[in-house]
Amino acid sequence: MALNQLDREELVILLKEVISEAVEQHPLSDDEVKWVRLAIEAEAKRAAFRKAVIEKTFIGLMSTALIGAIMYGIEFFKDHWK
Repeated sequence: MALNQLDREELVILLKEVISEAVEQHPLSDDEVKWVRLAIEAEAKRAAFRKAVIEKTFIGLMSTALIGAIMYGIEFFKDHWK
């Protein structure tokens, strides 16, 4: 079902009208826009912080496991090389 050029233009005009009506019905004040932007920025910072905490925790666990494995290996070789 292909649209001809006239149908496409009418569809585009109709969509623009619907979108502009929806935006006009619920406009945000300047303060509300600033608040929304600050809220989005704060959420992005929280997400970055959570990601950093998870990464640091994972690195800490892996390094602890590596050190434990090395210590186990050292003790194993000490006991069996005597």
